[in-house]
Amino acid sequence: MPRVRPRRLRQSSALRRAVRETRLHPADLTLPLFVREGVEEAMPIGSMPGVVQHSLDSVRRAVTEAAEAGVGGVMLFGVPAERDARGSGATDPRGILNLATQVVREEAGDAIVVQTDLCLDEFTDHGHCGILDSDGRVDNDATLERYQAMALEQARAGSQLLGLSGMMDGQVAAVREALDEAGLVDTAILAYSAKYASALYGPFRDAVESTLQGDRRAYQLDPGNGREGVREAVIDIEEGADIVMVKPASFYLDVLADVAATSDVPVWAYQVSGEYSMIEAAAMHGWIDRRRAVIESVTAITRAGADGVLTYWATELAGWLNDGIDA
Repeated sequence: MPRVRPRRLRQSSALRRAVRETRLHPADLTLPLFVREGVEEAMPIGSMPGVVQHSLDSVRRAVTEAAEAGVGGVMLFGVPAERDARGSGATDPRGILNLATQVVREEAGDAIVVQTDLCLDEFTDHGHCGILDSDGRVDNDATLERYQAMALEQARAGSQLLGLSGMMDGQVAAVREALDEAGLVDTAILAYSAKYASALYGPFRDAVESTLQGDRRAYQLDPGNGREGVREAVIDIEEGADIVMVKPASFYLDVLADVAATSDVPVWAYQVSGEYSMIEAAAMHGWIDRRRAVIESVTAITRAGADGVLTYWATELAGWLNDGIDA
């Protein structure tokens, strides 16, 4: 008969809860939100069941609901009505993202961390994350100048945490320099350090009505590279990032664990649109238990080392956790 019986600690929900190594908390969750210019009500996104493009009115309600559930933050993405090669709407104080930031900050105050996506892809007519040169390639250094201008507008609009998602070399240092020179020293930077050129972004591109021509493999990370993701995070920390992130989450848990073991700043992960939609689609077909799959997926990301998780289930998951449903 075995003397060592690990099963003893699995015999009841109370025992399992008492010895659980990884625990989820609403404050560790961030809810991504899409705000579309020129709409009067929320518009469903076909490839992301349950997620919408918000109007300025509906985003107020979504942020209030998230804050009341104890969600830690909201990440805002803008969907403009017009786009051009330079992404001019990104630096327009009345552009949809900057306007939404003002609205949300006025609504939420400091009850929730208001975060903004700092990237040009939603605002350019070619859909790339930067300025194109005469050969149609993304010009890294010209793009940094645009990011600096975006950072100032977003910070002045009320963003507390800028999500640098463009994967340009030197973007953290450039944005930190611009913020500090403008006296915006308290505006924090979330660096999308290990952002991979993934197939899992498809539904997101529906959500922002992406006009992407080609792909982003020349600046996002190759899925086969793990050490490179750690290297990018280390560089961003050296340049002044306050938080670093791995994106996507589920397919890159090894990278997430390695970054977490290396970083001396908080490490977050983004459970991206494809991860969300795969679970939603399987659940709609009755192939998996939706709630259990949602909780398990976010638990796995946290267990791998994430201090925070961006997830489209943030408010719903927070509600379950508040009700004591955590497994």
